[in-house]
Amino acid sequence: MKAEEVRALDESEVKTRIAELEEERFRLRFRSGSEALEDALRLRKIRRDIARLHTVARERALGIKRVVVKADKKPAAKKSPKKVAAKKATKAGGR
Repeated sequence: MKAEEVRALDESEVKTRIAELEEERFRLRFRSGSEALEDALRLRKIRRDIARLHTVARERALGIKRVVVKADKKPAAKKSPKKVAAKKATKAGGR
């Protein structure tokens, strides 16, 4: 579940979703103690979803509005030929 999806929910839906995930997390933790889980990473996903839901609920309680800013991606800067040559010389000569 992405943060954008969580923000689209209203407060009551967020609370019910938290309760559902907490219950599922409890059951998975209980079952993991007695047997191997089919999807071991499911616990991690649930834990992070719960945290995401709590974060959005807290933002709403504090009245924080999230503004989405799309950043222009710049191409990665290429290393200068001098730095590359110096690095190669250090590796070759030092060891």
